[in-house]
Amino acid sequence: MIIKHQEISASELRKKVRNRQICFGGNAALKIFGLLSCKSGKRMKVKNRVFFKTESDALSYGYRPYGHCMYAKYTKWNYSAAQ
Repeated sequence: MIIKHQEISASELRKKVRNRQICFGGNAALKIFGLLSCKSGKRMKVKNRVFFKTESDALSYGYRPYGHCMYAKYTKWNYSAAQ
């Protein structure tokens, strides 16, 4: 499931993060996702920001791991994409 930042209130977003219904953030324009604690994700424009509960959710929507905060996962993804 994908949640667009523009379509959720700040209080609902905090609630979903606390309840672990949102665990990853992504950039819809770049089709990348990473950890909620990632500094790059916090600088992202709200209109591009999306949220996912699981990595498999993000991958199923065609997003790739972000190399900055998920380096090992990105390296694995990049290797498998090159094959």
